[in-house]
Amino acid sequence: MTNYLLAGGGTAGHVNPLLAVADRLREREPDASILVLGTAEGLEARLVPERGHVLEMIPKAPFPRRLNRRTLQFPGRFRRAVARTRTLVRDRDIDVVIGFGGFAATPAYVAARREGVPYVVHEANARPGLANVWGARRAAAVGTVFAETPLRGGELVGMPLRAEIATLDRAGSRAAAAEYFGLDADKPVLLVFGGSTGARRINEAFAQAWPEIIAEGWQILHVTGGANVDDVDAAGSEARVVVPYADRMDLAYALADLAVCRSGSATVSELSALGIPAAYVPYAVGNGEQALNARGVVQAGGALLIDDADFTASAIVERIIPVLRDAGVRERMGRAAASFGRLDGTEKLIALADRVRAEVGAAPFETSAAPL
Repeated sequence: MTNYLLAGGGTAGHVNPLLAVADRLREREPDASILVLGTAEGLEARLVPERGHVLEMIPKAPFPRRLNRRTLQFPGRFRRAVARTRTLVRDRDIDVVIGFGGFAATPAYVAARREGVPYVVHEANARPGLANVWGARRAAAVGTVFAETPLRGGELVGMPLRAEIATLDRAGSRAAAAEYFGLDADKPVLLVFGGSTGARRINEAFAQAWPEIIAEGWQILHVTGGANVDDVDAAGSEARVVVPYADRMDLAYALADLAVCRSGSATVSELSALGIPAAYVPYAVGNGEQALNARGVVQAGGALLIDDADFTASAIVERIIPVLRDAGVRERMGRAAASFGRLDGTEKLIALADRVRAEVGAAPFETSAAPL
């Protein structure tokens, strides 16, 4: 029996690939022990127990980026997070740690190193986060979603996709998906969403431009995000469905003939793997990773890229509606997206962990009391 510790969380971009790996490990090894490490503030606090996995909490210890009160609090909080994680690694006799970035990842990397347990880093974004930049320096293996991700020792494995996405039969599920959302399976659907928390810029633009889309004979499935549900008035047309959340994104993807959305790594990976053409509107805050995430599939011809500052109702009319009118363009974009995407990220990352365990069996992993 293998004992796994999966560490990561905060946003859906960290939690969803973690859950994809956890689900597949449980399916492959029913007797395996799978422990998830996270914080009370992240999405993992809700999503991990919902999927039937055991979640252990550690204190949230964000690395301070400027001098303030949190700077003084950081060393103590980080030490407590590492100490708690080391106790879990020992008590659960963990064989391998897989980290996905986020607040729980760095304590897991440090704890694993100090306990002599190998760890694998998975980086979802084209521009890596700080936790994984640190973690990659001492990792037994590093897997990336994008070939150009600048991490030491990085190997291209792709994005671990949830089974309901990786195995989705879009054509076969379309009728059921249309019934689920209250739309017509025989008419094209534009899927609009902004990631796990929504996107106000996208919401406001479509709140103005939706009548033009309906006039083109299209339907709209608009997922606003719970915090931004008031951005959009849901009234006006039976061909337009506005919801705060879509717990069944697999069914939303089954309906999508074109998507307009942010370009988080998971979103780009899922849409590309399923061959869904898209117009990406990268989130303008952060380190610019969303624009980089979309670059490859845009260059391949599978998507459009529209800057957040430029995304208005006028941009929808000028850039999106011409694509709605041209089935040939959408078909070519879909093929290009599928050629860029991959469906085997879950298996590839697990294979990386299997290889690490086999290598450690031949040569024990070196312990170190030094931090990363």
